[in-house]
Amino acid sequence: MRIAMVGTGYVGLVSGTCFSEFGHDVVCIDTDAAKIDALRNGIIPIFEPGLEALVASNADAGRLTFTTELAEAVADAEVVFIAVGTPARRGDGYADLQYVYAAADEVAAAAAPGTIVVTKSTVPVGTGDEVERRIRTARQADDIPVVSNPEFLREGAAIEDFKRPDRVVVGTEDLHAQDVMREIYRPLFINETPMVFTSRRSSELIKYAANAFLALKITFINEMADLCDAVGADVKDVARGIGLDKRIGPKFLHPGPGYGGSCFPKDTLALVRTAEEAEAPTRLVETVVTINDTRKRAMARRIMQAFPGSMRGKRIAILGLTFKPNTDDMREAPSLSVIPQLIDNGAEVVAFDPEGMEEARALLPDVTFADNIYACTQGADALVILTEWNQFRAMDLERIRAGMNQPVFIDLRNVYEPDAMRAAGFDYSGIGRGEAPGRSGNKAPAVRAAE
Repeated sequence: MRIAMVGTGYVGLVSGTCFSEFGHDVVCIDTDAAKIDALRNGIIPIFEPGLEALVASNADAGRLTFTTELAEAVADAEVVFIAVGTPARRGDGYADLQYVYAAADEVAAAAAPGTIVVTKSTVPVGTGDEVERRIRTARQADDIPVVSNPEFLREGAAIEDFKRPDRVVVGTEDLHAQDVMREIYRPLFINETPMVFTSRRSSELIKYAANAFLALKITFINEMADLCDAVGADVKDVARGIGLDKRIGPKFLHPGPGYGGSCFPKDTLALVRTAEEAEAPTRLVETVVTINDTRKRAMARRIMQAFPGSMRGKRIAILGLTFKPNTDDMREAPSLSVIPQLIDNGAEVVAFDPEGMEEARALLPDVTFADNIYACTQGADALVILTEWNQFRAMDLERIRAGMNQPVFIDLRNVYEPDAMRAAGFDYSGIGRGEAPGRSGNKAPAVRAAE
């Protein structure tokens, strides 16, 4: 099929590329001429494992092209996906839909009768209705079905998620549009991927509800980790014990410094705002948002506990800046909350991240950036793991220990095991391992049952 993808951000570029890998003819559209020129020359604006090679192979095969000319691309398309950004609006946190509506207006003017318009962007409930209204008004006709097809891609694993999704959600009651969407996703049928056909509004809400629930799981295990530190339990055992329950499952039960990225922070906030407007408050989600914001700030205090006197003049080595591994995305990363607090308290911060330093330089101007792990940790008074990149899992601990000024190791992702780290000579603390920085080895007494 002939597909036009409006927007070459994370969702648009990954989706368009994967559709072309399925065998469809895809043209990706963006108003940024410099980005389009770069893509035509094989330069990918984001880091996503496997994406560069996939773009190159499909571009070489002629199935994937890039343009700034929306009208021409849309006029020739059978299906048009809108995959532009919906950032949180300043002031109220509601999803900013100006780019979605602008794209819809342009598509309305250029599309041929019978073209299917699909909203791929994450949008609040009812957005598809407004997109449809704008298109009908502009065309003075009801000849273009509007469909919701939310994405469920994890940064760092997006290509695998697209090719082997848990499900494909399609929001439309138009039978022809359903047939077209089945044809687009037909290559997934060999994996027996479930296709969920529902109303457009239900489809829009599914995306927000899924992200809110995952954010809730992360927040829950973070609070359990704090409780484990207080009572002398081990959150890894707790997470395994509850995760083996099939009703709960093990995913997203890994404690850390709070969730970040392009989805969870803005989507949970947008869901809260949507619920408020509908006078159906989501108190649980509101609390998740508040707790997560508080947790990021609390992580800096946790690091400072290792230096009860003062942080002034202390050299803190930070490993990992992006919100998660296998991406260069710094949006809402915990590092953006933690590091400024350390600097404000007099610490000198040196950081290393395999992919995120270029973007981080503009966001963290007072940080010194190192070329590698060992340059980062040399002369440090404490080492902090903020992002669990694989190359941080098998470091030369003896070399790191020998080069540090003090052997304080604060593992905010529980990459290492406490006993092994203490045997290696570190004053080690993780999250929820029964202790906090500055009191290594002093586990809280078990809580006694009432007699």
